[in-house]
This record gives sequence, structure tokens and C-alpha cells, in this order.
Amino acid sequence: MKQHAPATERNREPIREVLERELPATGTVLEIASGSGEHAVHFARAFPHLTWQPSDPDPRARASIAAWREEAGLPNLAAPLEIEVTASWPSVVDQVAAIVCINMVHISPWESALALFAGAGARLAPGALLYTYGPYRFDGVTAPSNEDFDRSLKGRDPRWGVRDVRDLTTAAAAHGLVLRGAVAMPANNHSLMFRRA
Repeated sequence: MKQHAPATERNREPIREVLERELPATGTVLEIASGSGEHAVHFARAFPHLTWQPSDPDPRARASIAAWREEAGLPNLAAPLEIEVTASWPSVVDQVAAIVCINMVHISPWESALALFAGAGARLAPGALLYTYGPYRFDGVTAPSNEDFDRSLKGRDPRWGVRDVRDLTTAAAAHGLVLRGAVAMPANNHSLMFRRA
């Protein structure tokens, strides 16, 4: 049941360091597209004062999250929810303190990014965080390895690809979200911190 994503072991500590500076002191953090569930366990353990709410549209991913959760036995790690960002989100996440989305924006259609911003804009209080992580372009430019990755993604699904921060910023602004920071991360990835205006 438990799945393993090798990139998780490499990026979870750098991501935790950013989240430590950005997350609120208390409340529920909704993780969109939690994948294997390894990030959820790591961050729930790192931030015991927060309730970590994982989610994923894939039943196999949710089964993996549940297996990791059962093994970890953390009281602040909630059972995984089924959330497909482009569909209706469950009412249980109507009031969340922050939203975290790691490695989804490039491995999904553009409509998913738009839906993420719409969902976050509708649920986050003023000043609250939407955190995204992955490879990005900045004014059309990205690392050569990301160009290779972009071609690989488009080969798998032409709707996928490395997004430009300029386009993401414009899309976020339509839902009251403002980009407040970008942090360079390992392997030519970046953390983007959007805040609800």
C-alpha cells in the first residue's frame, strides 16, 4: 500500500525550512495533491502545533497516505481527503489556515493551476499562505534540466509543462492572491509563496 517517491527524501527538509518561516502558528494546513503521503508525515511531525490535512484525487495515493499515516501514528495528521482541484472541494476544508501544493502545477493541465488559485482564494483569510513548489520559468527562462523535463512532461501529456511564474502570478491575482516571495530550491526548483490579499 505504501508508495515511495524518491524526490521526497531529497526535498522534504529544504521545503520544511521554508515552511517553518511561512506557516502560521496554529490551524489546519491543507495539502493538495499529497501523492505518496511521505511529505504529509514529515511535515506533521515537524509542525506538531498544526493539523496537517492531506488530500489526493487518486485512490492509490490516498491508500498510500493512509498507510504512512497509520505507521506514523501522529495525532495531528488527518485522514486523507479526496480532492480533485477542478471539482467541488469538500466543505470540511472551507476554513483552513494555509494551503500547500508540492509538484502538482507542472504535472497537470493549466486548468488545475487555475482551480488551485480559485480554491485557495475562496478559502484563505487575508494574509494566509498558498505555498507551491516545483520547477518554474521566470519570464520565459528556466534551467536546461527543466527544459528537458518540460519536453518529457509534454511527451507524456501535451497539457502538462513547466509554468511561467508571470502567468501564475496573473492567474493568482484574479483570485486575490499575491506572490510575496520565491526561494530557489535544490534541483532547479523554487518555492513560491502566495498570500491572500
